[in-house]
Order: sequence, then structure tokens, then C-alpha cells
Amino acid sequence: MVAIAGFIALVGAAGFRSAPGVLIEPIHAEFGWSHSTISSAVSVNMLLYGGFSPFAAALMERFGMRRVVSTALLLVAAGSGLSVFMTASWQLLLCWGLLIGVGTGSMALAFVATLTSRWFVRHRGVVSGVLTAASAAGQLVFLPLMASLAAHQGWRAATLLIAGAALVVVPVVLVLLRDHPEDVGALAYGATEPRPRPARTSGAAVRALRVLGEAVRTRTFWMLAGGFAICGATTNGLVQTHFVPAAHDHGMPPTTAAGLLALVGIFDIAGTVCSGWLTDRVDSRLLLAAYYLLRGVSLALLPGLFAPSTQPPMWAFIIFYGLDWVATVPPTVALCRQWFGAEKGPIVFGWVFASHQVGAALAAEGAAIIRDAAGSYDLAWYLAAGLCAVATVLSLSASGGSRPSRAGASVTVSCGTPAPEIGKAED
Repeated sequence: MVAIAGFIALVGAAGFRSAPGVLIEPIHAEFGWSHSTISSAVSVNMLLYGGFSPFAAALMERFGMRRVVSTALLLVAAGSGLSVFMTASWQLLLCWGLLIGVGTGSMALAFVATLTSRWFVRHRGVVSGVLTAASAAGQLVFLPLMASLAAHQGWRAATLLIAGAALVVVPVVLVLLRDHPEDVGALAYGATEPRPRPARTSGAAVRALRVLGEAVRTRTFWMLAGGFAICGATTNGLVQTHFVPAAHDHGMPPTTAAGLLALVGIFDIAGTVCSGWLTDRVDSRLLLAAYYLLRGVSLALLPGLFAPSTQPPMWAFIIFYGLDWVATVPPTVALCRQWFGAEKGPIVFGWVFASHQVGAALAAEGAAIIRDAAGSYDLAWYLAAGLCAVATVLSLSASGGSRPSRAGASVTVSCGTPAPEIGKAED
């Protein structure tokens, strides 16, 4: 039931994640703001979405998942609802950037890492995959409807849909979501004995920064953060934000392009769940390297696939890219938990996810600048393909170095040797 509540909450907050792609053109047409101006608000949102994530993980330790997630959904609803009254670009930055950024950042993928660490011992990878796929499910649910509303009723109707969806989910979270198995007299799934409940600390921000200070002394953290920054640049920042405008540049109707992006969400669900299953069985570093390499190949081919109508090669791209969209999350979560333990792992993943959103923000703004200067997105796609090759190398290098221990000492693991399951020792 907790996993279901987490899934529904992530779906409810996912509306805005797919909104910019179908709202950029209508807002540009109404206000005359440039693509780069509108994308600036998206970039601020992505930065806060990632930057607030590690602090949210610490806040969940202090106040509990239920309180943090409920507050986050209310912020998403407020930012979406208030945006219908905006008349200046700074108001777009306030609503889309600040309010929705903090709201979605409070229940970003660090929420997935926290929930799975507390409630699951067995099948953590599968559950991580299912919860990660919730974002894609939200995109699947909202994107075609938002595109249709924006085309026929105006962009304000689409943003009100986002606000309403976030509000509807709040009661589900309050009723079903619980912070720890002990709250309902249960054991974590697959556990044979109760796990000690971590003591609440008063300084959530201090703890998040302290964990970061330990993590940055390991090579694994930097390899994961660098690869995940490229992951964000090549998914949320580039494809999710600019696929629909890029397709529109080639004569494809926005509703058709939005439908294709929604199909990415369908195949992403299957790909991410399968990735979670593989994460329980295969070296996570090898999985990440394969995912980034295949993604780079698909992005290099994309500029030649755009056309006024959907052709078979584009269908092949949608299927292939969809399977790979966020398949990177389960193995990344697993590596953070493996290296930094069950308690610190979610916070470390929050910082790794922050790098994901820095990459996404840079790509969202950079692609818009390329489009405004060159008149097309082609260069952005090719640059993204090259970055995926870099991410492949970083993923294979995410081993060795020293990892922090609770006592502050470090343990050296030779390159190529699988890291021990330190979460068990710390538990």
C-alpha cells in the first residue's frame, strides 16, 4: 500500500514535468516571449527540482515522508494555479521556477530512494523501477490531454489540470503513506527482523551538507554525478522540453508530437521496470554504460527522423528511446545505497540527482539558445549524443576509490572489484 501511495503521488506531481513541451509555443504566441526566456523558467524549475532533492531527503528523516510529500503537492498546485494570472516573465519564473521547482524537488527521486530503503529489503530494484516509472505514467496520462487543452481551450486550461491533479492526490498520501514499517507494526518487505528506526535530527540541512562532504571525497560519487548530469541533459532538459517544438519546426502538429512523447512514457514504464529487475541481478555499472551508449546512438539519428508526419523510423526511435528514458535510475540508486549505506544512500542520491537537474537546466536553456540562433535544434541533438559517450565512460569508471564509513575512516576497494554491501553493516 505504501508503494502504491508513492506511485500515485509521483503520478500526481508528474503533470508539470511534461507541461513545458506543449506550453512553450502557446505562451510564446500570446506574450511574445522568446524561447530562451520561457526556457529560463524551466531551467530554474529543473535546478530547484534537483537542488532541493537532497534537503528533501533529510527533511523526510526529520518530519516524515507523509508531511513533506503532502506539502510538496500543495506547492505544485499553487504554482500551476497562480500561473494563469501572470502577465510578465518574472511571474513565470516565480510560478514555474520557484513554487513548482521546490514542490517537485521535495518529492523527486530521492523520495523513491527513501521509500525503498525504509520499506523494502527484497526486490528493491524492481520497486525502484516501478516508482521511477510513475513519472512516465504521469506524462502518459497528462501530456496528450494537456496538448489537446492547450490547442482548443488555451494553455491556462492545461495548467489548471496540473493544479487539480496535484490537489486530488493529497488525500491519498495522507491516508495511505506511512513513514516506517514500525508505524503499522510491520517489517520491511523481505526483512526477517525489525530494523532500528533512525533517530530524528534537528538539522536536516546540516545533515544533507555533512553527507555531501563525505560523498565528495569518493571517486564513485563524481562518476555517478557526472553521468547523471548527462542523463538529465539528454532527457528532461532536451527531449522532454524541446521535442515538441523541434517536431513543430518540421511541420508536425503539436498534438501529434505530444502523442509521440507520451508513447515514450509507455515504453519507459516497461524499460524502467525491466531495468529494476536487471539491477537486482547485473552489475549496475555495466547497465548504466549500456544505457548511455544506446541513448547516444538514438539521439545522433534523431535529426534525420523529423518530418511533417510520423514515419516508421520515428516510431522506432520512440520505442527505443522510451525503453531507455529513465532506466538509469534503478542502477544509480543501487550504487548510492551500496556505497553509502541505507541511511545515507538516499541523501547521496539526492545530491547525485541534483547534478541530473543541473544538466537538465543547462540543456533546456542551451537548446533554446541554439534554436534562437541557428533556427533549428540539430546541433543540440548531436551534442547530446556526444555527451552520452562521455557518460558511458564515466559509468564504467564508477568503482574503486574510497568510501566513507560511519566513523569517518575510508576503505579502499581496488578498481574493478565490486563494492561490498555496506548498507547491511551500517544497518
